[in-house]
Formats: sequence, structure tokens, C-alpha cells
Amino acid sequence: MKAIFPGSFDPITRGHVELVRSALPLFDTIYVAIGVNADKSGFFPIQRRKQWIAACFANEQKVQVIDYQNLTVDLCKELGVSYIIRGLRNSIDFQYENDIAQANRQLCPEVETMFFATRPEYAHISSSVVRDVFRHHGNWRLFVPEEVSLDL
Repeated sequence: MKAIFPGSFDPITRGHVELVRSALPLFDTIYVAIGVNADKSGFFPIQRRKQWIAACFANEQKVQVIDYQNLTVDLCKELGVSYIIRGLRNSIDFQYENDIAQANRQLCPEVETMFFATRPEYAHISSSVVRDVFRHHGNWRLFVPEEVSLDL
């Protein structure tokens, strides 16, 4: 079985890594898929994000890092993936993610979304928080895996 974990990963956080590690026993392949939105420019370059993710999972053969520009369900069809993995930090995440999951179900009923609850020690971490701490010269290292260096 294959799954996709889509996101911006701008940058990847400790919570993202923990979610992938939690899902690994369930799947033969997990694609960590960086969504590229032509209308938005990310804070960190895509290539750098791909390098960070690859470094985080360098010893894990089941994880592949890709980027994409189309709908996530279209990527699922293209790669023969049946599951989308999403993390939930709180009830606000659930509301947002559930709406997307329902839309995806209408677009592609053969793809199922699986929700993983974030461990409490990572529930406050988001890429937005990391970027804000970084911009204001705070200790961003607390929130990202050791393989990630935001220093320019």
C-alpha cells in the first residue's frame, strides 16, 4: 500500500517527521509530497525543502520525496496511491482537514484520507510558527529536526 503526505513543509517540523514515522508501519511507500502553488511563493526554496526531507528520512527506504503542482487526488491517481495522510493538532485542524477530505472523496472516491493525531509535545508546532521564530531571530531549532538548518 502507498500513501501521500502532502504539504508545503516550509520548513518540515518535528511534528511532520513524527507523523511520517507513525504511519510507516502501515505502508510500503510514503510519498512526502511538497505542493507547489503557482500563486504563492514559499519562504524556503522547494529544492531546499526536498533536501531537508530527504535528510530526515535518509535511512528509511519507504519514504520518497516529490513535489507536485496539480490536485493531490490527481497525484494519487498518477502514482497509484490509495491513501492521503494528514495530521491533526487540534479541533481547528480537524474542521479544515475534514472539509478537504470530503471534497477529495467527491473528486476521487477510491482515495481515502487517514488522520493521525499529533503527539502533545508537537501540537503547538507549525511551519508558520517556525518561520515567525526564524524571522525574529528566536531559537527555531527547538521545532525542526536536527537535519534542518534554516541558516542562509
